[in-house]
Amino acid sequence: MMSDESAPLECVAFMLIEDNRVLAEKRKLTKTLVPGAVALPGGHMEGDEDPEEALARELLEELGIVARGVAYVCTLLHRAEAVRKIHYFAVERWEGEILNREAEALLWVPLDDAHTLDLAIDRVAVREYVRVYRPTSWTTS
Repeated sequence: MMSDESAPLECVAFMLIEDNRVLAEKRKLTKTLVPGAVALPGGHMEGDEDPEEALARELLEELGIVARGVAYVCTLLHRAEAVRKIHYFAVERWEGEILNREAEALLWVPLDDAHTLDLAIDRVAVREYVRVYRPTSWTTS
């Protein structure tokens, strides 16, 4: 059993989905966690936020958009400098133009090429999205 001091750090990550592609970010080299990695965007939950509130805040802070179609995908544990509990969401509809407010670069990755994401946990989450929400569009690559 974990004490509160060793409880996982709660986070959210999101997959913007458009035309069978997922939006990824190339993280800035100045980031302390996986600098330079190509990963799904997201961030820490703050205060008493629930995952959906954190998702809405992170989408606005990082990309300047408001989600209009959100689906819960999965929750995974990830060990970095601390254990993180990451709640993954898919966003298939949104309002606003996507702006790059935090990353080195944004790039659209075909779902079939999700194996090129740098973090294994993100690859697992994208596979889970495809398995649950798009089972007929997945290849075995």
